[in-house]
Amino acid sequence: MVITSQIKNQHLLWRAGFGPSVNDLNRLPSFHPVKTYADMAANSERPPEYIDIAKNFADGFTIGLGEVLRNKKKDGVDDKLQKRELAKQSRDQIKSLNLTWLEQMVNSPAQLREKVSLFWHGHFACRNLNIYNQQLLLQQIRSNALGSFGELLTAVSKSPAMLAFLNNQQNKKSHPNENFAREVMELFTMGRGNYSETDVKEAARAFTGWGFNLQGEFVNRPFQHDNGVKIFLGKKGNFDGDEIIKILLEQKNTATFIARKMYRYFVNDQPDEVNVQWLANRFYQSNYNISSLLKDVFTSSWFYDEKNIGSKIKSPIELLVGFRRMLPVEFENKEIQLLFQRALGQVLFYPPNVAGWPGGKNWIDSSALMLRLRLPQLLAGNDLFGISAKADDDQQMGMKEQFGKGLQGGQNDMAGLGKRFKVSAKIDWPMFQQQFINTPRPQLYNLIETTLLQAKMRVTLHAIVEKAIDQSTRENYIQSLSLLLMSTPEYQLC
Repeated sequence: MVITSQIKNQHLLWRAGFGPSVNDLNRLPSFHPVKTYADMAANSERPPEYIDIAKNFADGFTIGLGEVLRNKKKDGVDDKLQKRELAKQSRDQIKSLNLTWLEQMVNSPAQLREKVSLFWHGHFACRNLNIYNQQLLLQQIRSNALGSFGELLTAVSKSPAMLAFLNNQQNKKSHPNENFAREVMELFTMGRGNYSETDVKEAARAFTGWGFNLQGEFVNRPFQHDNGVKIFLGKKGNFDGDEIIKILLEQKNTATFIARKMYRYFVNDQPDEVNVQWLANRFYQSNYNISSLLKDVFTSSWFYDEKNIGSKIKSPIELLVGFRRMLPVEFENKEIQLLFQRALGQVLFYPPNVAGWPGGKNWIDSSALMLRLRLPQLLAGNDLFGISAKADDDQQMGMKEQFGKGLQGGQNDMAGLGKRFKVSAKIDWPMFQQQFINTPRPQLYNLIETTLLQAKMRVTLHAIVEKAIDQSTRENYIQSLSLLLMSTPEYQLC
């Protein structure tokens, strides 16, 4: 495989962002990847605009009351109606937050920031039905995504969303709750095996009193804090939560844990431990500067090794956003993207658990793969999408009733998938075709294949695609070839 500048740039844009946009295509063959990365970093320097769905804390607090109501066993009709209405309000707001951030991923020039924010969104996995607290957490992640890991860790640890999700609001000196302390060590910093159960108990004592008020502000409640001496990771003192975080950052294991996880996410599911240790050492020496770590990754020669190109399975978000960046799509109903997320297994703000999405081969099962291969035809309006009822309508974002009856052209699905309908979407084909206007017809196939696929296509599949292309006009040739290539297993890789 000859690794050209175009292939390197596409590799970089898929890993450090969500893939090349249609407007990037003409410069991919000529730009050096170091220059491409420098541009990506520069475009991500400005602080992100706050995504403001719940306008103030009262909106979020009112919706968040649904969490409280769920814990109260009341049989009154009014209580049930109120619970149902609060749950609906919450879902509607979080749906808006989801789609607004998704649009940022598609259209923002700050591709590096949004992609790294998605990484941290999974690293600091959190479910919270209070929309105000959820959008505050997203802002903390996006604002600190490329800065200091220590500052990001502290901001997330003090966010109302995370404190509520990990039960630290209930962590008091008389009744310590170990959940938050355990996850800070196991999932956010050092990783399992680098601390003892005693360390968990002592850290939990240090985090007693950490909570938040109704305004969504962090509060340290001194009357609920354990002021006794703690012994944590071999150190002794009257530690509070900030001092526990400082001690965690002093551990070289923390730098190694983060470097290895980022290597798996941005480079290869099978980490090269020599490269991981090199990254970890430099990350630690930089006082956990995230931008420095990313620059080390994306400007290293080994990042562009053949074994790393086209080696990762795209996450559902990467797949959907990457498609939209290459083939601009307008949806009649943007909320269909939430159903795609659900069906493919990654709904923003709804991680499966506190460990986040496992990624890798976990993205692929028989049903998810079939939908992935059909997605281009669905978005082009050439196929029908079947929806089956799910028990967990919380993850379906309350859309079961809206879409379960079918949409345009809906018809019964005798295979048992419920209803099937066409996705009302329009692809801006002229914008895409314009990028190939100067390409002679004999060279079109190879150029479009190189542009769309990071993994080399199998010879047998290559022959099938060639036979299926609509050759009636140049426009039909480009459209049919592009959709066929994007419907291959190779397109699932980046």
